[in-house]
Amino acid sequence: MRKYLIVMVAAMLGVIWLSSVVRADNADFRAQRQQLKQQQKLESNALKLQHRSIKQSWKLGRVSSVQRSEMNHQMQRSSRDLKQKQKDSMQDLKDRQKALREMQRVNGQ
Repeated sequence: MRKYLIVMVAAMLGVIWLSSVVRADNADFRAQRQQLKQQQKLESNALKLQHRSIKQSWKLGRVSSVQRSEMNHQMQRSSRDLKQKQKDSMQDLKDRQKALREMQRVNGQ
């Protein structure tokens, strides 16, 4: 009976320790995700500011409609590229998180 009690207490401590490790990993990924979102927001704001300054420069000088059209297409292209890059980086973070969880699940069994 005494051995059974010792084994049960050790098992309970092991479960508590394992759950705290999993929580810590989740918190780490949450922090990484939050940091990635903040970085992406800064990149997006910088691109918007750049586009705004380009449009303001058109008012100062003479720019033909062809040049404006080309610049508009270039700005749209850069916006699409940034959105795709941000989407890919967020998916990469999710994939890494999923792979780590899978490794923990396999190693835990």
